[in-house]
Amino acid sequence: MLRLPDNLALAARTEAWTRRQERVNYNATSAMLTVWKKTEELAYLSEVSSVPLQQCLRHLQGAFVNFWQKRGKYPRFKSRKKSRRSAEYTSSAFRYRNGVLTLAKMTDPLEIVWSRPLPEGSVPTTVTVSQDPAGRWFVSMLCEDASVKPLPVTDAVVGVDAGITSLVTLSTGEKVTNPKFERRDRVRLAKVQRELSRKPTGDGANRAKARRKVARIHARIADRRRDHLHKLTTRLVRENQTIVIEDLTVRTMVKNHSLARAISDASWTMMRSMLEYKAAWYGRNLVAVDRWFPSSKLCSACGTLAKKMPLNVRTWTCEGCGTAHDRDVNAAINLKAAGLAASVCGAGVSSCCRTDLGVCRSHGSPDWVVAGCSAHTSRAS
Repeated sequence: MLRLPDNLALAARTEAWTRRQERVNYNATSAMLTVWKKTEELAYLSEVSSVPLQQCLRHLQGAFVNFWQKRGKYPRFKSRKKSRRSAEYTSSAFRYRNGVLTLAKMTDPLEIVWSRPLPEGSVPTTVTVSQDPAGRWFVSMLCEDASVKPLPVTDAVVGVDAGITSLVTLSTGEKVTNPKFERRDRVRLAKVQRELSRKPTGDGANRAKARRKVARIHARIADRRRDHLHKLTTRLVRENQTIVIEDLTVRTMVKNHSLARAISDASWTMMRSMLEYKAAWYGRNLVAVDRWFPSSKLCSACGTLAKKMPLNVRTWTCEGCGTAHDRDVNAAINLKAAGLAASVCGAGVSSCCRTDLGVCRSHGSPDWVVAGCSAHTSRAS
């Protein structure tokens, strides 16, 4: 076990519960930390600021609270090889002046290449120093940004259909090509992974060097993907007041071994997360349509539901009205209509109303999305 304060505290809390049915809280582990520093075996804990050590114990307390309230699993021990390396400093443990950052118990400031300046007039309250598997060090600073405020209200509404060939298809007919960053570097990644597999297992320097090569390629892929998603989601949030997406179960979808790699590379979950917090920042509305809504099979012109729609069918013609549809554009248009119906009626888009598929006469939206809403007249009636 890596002898860190959170690992030691986790071991002490686990032992106290299993042997004496006793719950140990943060204050007790903080007192333990003082005792550990005075021992010869753990004297190295005194060489660093006490603030990041206390923060480790606070994070452990939060993990236990999540476990007791059934929001998370039982806390696990940190690993030297797998766990993220980081140290969190509060305002009492660092000094930031004119772009120069000095941490507690350090005589010289950190040599930092800033990616961007802090927002004007903001004061950092927390500094986190971390290292990724590729060996790169990062400094992130938590502060208030006065420029993040609701944008002017607009009437623009867009439906967004996520895909693999096209990363997203908008209800306007626009398709954003999927860059497929992982596929671009797949040959290079396979080569360095083969080199790593040939290294003897253990803590040898050659194996560590090969592992860093693999990590650097993964980091390159992740950085480009994240940058692309940031630009796309920021654009969608700035241009539209309401954004309608589909509530996809990515965890279930990646069980399809034929599509798992492509789905993971598209990173739909990250895109949704970005849309959620950016919509909250800028006063936009994000509507998630139920995953069972037949957006691809439903004709956006007349409401006729196709019987089958396998994945290899990219264009189809409605049997009811004869309209030719692009599968993804049609799905995005249907998502937009479903999101508008849910917004107008204040009803959630749920899977409990998957009957009587049709089109609402009032809003041109599928009835089943807002079934039971008095503002709509059912097509069946």
